[in-house]
Amino acid sequence: MAIPGWTRTESPFHAGELAIQGRMGTQAKMDRQGRQMIREYLPDQFRQFFPQLPYIIVGTVDVTGSPWASILVGKPGFLSTPDDQILQIAAKPLFGDPFTNNLADGIDIGLLGIELHTRRRNRVNGTVTAIDSDRFEVQVGQSFGNCPKYIQTRMFELIEQDSATPQSIHQFQMLGSEERATIAAADTFFIATAYQNTSAGIASGVDVSHRGGKPGFVRLDDDCTLTVPDFSGNCQFNTFGNLELNPNAGLLFVDFDRGNPLYLTGTAEVIWEGPQINDYEGAERLFRFHLDRGYRVESSLPLRWSSPVFSPFLDCTGSW
Repeated sequence: MAIPGWTRTESPFHAGELAIQGRMGTQAKMDRQGRQMIREYLPDQFRQFFPQLPYIIVGTVDVTGSPWASILVGKPGFLSTPDDQILQIAAKPLFGDPFTNNLADGIDIGLLGIELHTRRRNRVNGTVTAIDSDRFEVQVGQSFGNCPKYIQTRMFELIEQDSATPQSIHQFQMLGSEERATIAAADTFFIATAYQNTSAGIASGVDVSHRGGKPGFVRLDDDCTLTVPDFSGNCQFNTFGNLELNPNAGLLFVDFDRGNPLYLTGTAEVIWEGPQINDYEGAERLFRFHLDRGYRVESSLPLRWSSPVFSPFLDCTGSW
């Protein structure tokens, strides 16, 4: 029996996503696909998947309108689904994570459940509806699976560590040598974007997504600017659709060896055409990020990962 898809007459996509799908000639196709795969509830496979995870990526927006990508960690089972409309998260923010200040009843939130060792990922966009001392609850607005193409396989190890233990926090408005080294070596990062407007209906809210490539795929243009190739994906353009209407974005880089998260927020633009795209083999467009401010926290993440096995899809992309 087929799992019911989108039940509303209105599109599951907002105006920014629709505009880009139209520009790329995929709007009719994505409307059909979106109505099949985007749901207003958690399918059973999602309800089985989330509780087995030891971490989840989170996207929120602070009081100034700046998005942040964060990570929450717990023993498998810290994510639970009492019913298909609710995701409960029994975890406190890591020390120094901007999510500490962003979590509040009624906020929009984006969640990415990602299992690096299996390349499986599922997304939930919704609203925080309850907060207790050791957990909070998210009302599901949209849930959907995502393309696993550019995920590097890594096995995790959860280490004993109190998430509230004070660690060294480095705040900056320009990228220093430590931040530059982390970014230059990265093969993975996460991005939070948002379009929060009543005109978008149920498609309004916050998204958080994964980006992957060969080490060095994130180019450091200067102390405040990053350029990233964007490869062929699922053509929904959730992230870029948000940026079409709201240029603010937050990035999370993870030092997989030392457990140092790097949180950045700023503005972003998409470069759709021009000779500079040809500098990146396999790129269909470029994403350019301009830093406003950021934080690097030392050893706050109680996870370590194995060396990566790179996605076979990266064979079609170059080295830079």
